[in-house]
Amino acid sequence: MHCPYCRHTDSRVLDSRVSEDGSSIRRRRQCQSCERRFTTLEQIQLMVVKKSGAIEPFNREKVIAGVRKACKGRPVTDADLAKLGQSVEDALRASGVSEIPAQDVGVAILGPLGELDAVAYLRFASVYNHYQSVDDFIAEIQRLQEMSDPAGSI
Repeated sequence: MHCPYCRHTDSRVLDSRVSEDGSSIRRRRQCQSCERRFTTLEQIQLMVVKKSGAIEPFNREKVIAGVRKACKGRPVTDADLAKLGQSVEDALRASGVSEIPAQDVGVAILGPLGELDAVAYLRFASVYNHYQSVDDFIAEIQRLQEMSDPAGSI
């Protein structure tokens, strides 16, 4: 950690506090050289492990862009997509793991997307789950209907 005033590399932590949501730590520091105080905010960097084995930083905008394609022509606003992106990121951070398989990112998207729009959910799920036939769609639609109407009434 470099001091923002003198660029010295040694500082002492005076106080540490975890944020309310637990996603970051605020630290009050004092430079050992110039003795000035400054605050740092530390966050866990989420990394996504792709199927190929490549690792890249989690990008909420990439999640939103993928979901936006599934929502094309649907009554879903940019605010809805932003909220979905935030809920996906929150769910991944809550797992407490810093390296997340790409498969888990997709699973984290499916839940909130199903609540947002059933048609967009089917579009996303058809690509994500690699549907091979019409029967796959029918089975998923039946599952959605059972979830939305558990009593079986129409």
